[in-house]
Amino acid sequence: MDANNNGIDDSTELRARGNWNEIKGQAKQKWGSLTDDDLDYEEGKQDEWYGRLQQKTGETIDDIKNWFQRTF
Repeated sequence: MDANNNGIDDSTELRARGNWNEIKGQAKQKWGSLTDDDLDYEEGKQDEWYGRLQQKTGETIDDIKNWFQRTF
């Protein structure tokens, strides 16, 4: 079923959203200064998002990307 007509099966979407919530929790544990607002991602604004995370965590963008790739 695709209740919101986005082309993604609802069960797949719910599983992905659940995983993202788990990943956000892990990121907030690793970098205690991050908030939910910091981890909100807008399509097309990836560079800004990574820049915001870099500024808040003091990590390099490559280190942040690597952590997300390992964790996700």
